[in-house]
Amino acid sequence: QVQLVESGGGLVQPGGSLRLSCAASGSLLRFDVMGWYRQAPGKERELVATITRGDNTNSIDSVKGRFTISKFNGKNTVYLQMRSLKPEDTAVYYCNAKDYTGQYWGQGTQVTVSS
Repeated sequence: QVQLVESGGGLVQPGGSLRLSCAASGSLLRFDVMGWYRQAPGKERELVATITRGDNTNSIDSVKGRFTISKFNGKNTVYLQMRSLKPEDTAVYYCNAKDYTGQYWGQGTQVTVSS
């Protein structure tokens, strides 16, 4: 049973930074790809950024240059460093992991960008 636990969300002013963490219950090496998604009120969940087992990364255009996804296999943790945050980044952020058995989700962490 895979468990993903997010942390690091909170309230931040526009232009501020946050780092989200996603701790997995086992080795990250079992996953082909891990990612961060977000869902704003009244909107569909959208992919934000992904990282593969081989550390190849990708992100959506609206966060390029501001968000960085990374992972530390030794701590079984994936990170999302978010800088220059904007009010439109406000959402619940979810960690996702995919392997040959399917995909797994964390419970989400709220990020609110507001003055």
